[in-house]
Formats: sequence, structure tokens, C-alpha cells
Amino acid sequence: MNLYHHYFEVFQRGFIGYCTLGILAQSCLGSIAAMAILQNGTTFMNMFQLFLVVISCMAFNGAVLAQQKPKLVFNILIWSVLLSIVISTVNFL
Repeated sequence: MNLYHHYFEVFQRGFIGYCTLGILAQSCLGSIAAMAILQNGTTFMNMFQLFLVVISCMAFNGAVLAQQKPKLVFNILIWSVLLSIVISTVNFL
């Protein structure tokens, strides 16, 4: 069993609690990414990056609120966290 399946099973067992933690963590990561983007100005490229971060955070929050299947919620959470971390890192460097 690989790492993805292991963490998905853990997420699925505690779905409600992990969704709550995911919303909190994703909101913090998204706001850090937004701050990093806006520190570099308001060019078109920065606004596009901000758009991507906001859409990824909203997609996760919407999936939780719409009570989607755990696998979809987990995949969106991973995608959103990775996107926020990558954009934050690029803009802080």
C-alpha cells in the first residue's frame, strides 16, 4: 500500500474532523499565499496567481460544504495545499 492510500484511509475514517482541520489549514495557507502574491505588486500575472489560489481554496471549501465523496475532497485538499505552497514559495523567493 502506498502513501496516498494510507493517508486517504486515515482521512476517510475521521472525515468530519479532518475536513474541519483541512478548512482551517487551507484558509491559513491560502492567506499566506495571497499575502506573498500581493507583496510583489498587482500585475496581471500576480492577479492570475491570486485567482488560482482563491479558486483552489474555494473549491475545497465548496466540496466540504456540498458533502462530496471523501476521495474527491481529499484530492482537492492535496491539490489546493500543494498549489498554495508552491505559489507562496515562488513569491517569497
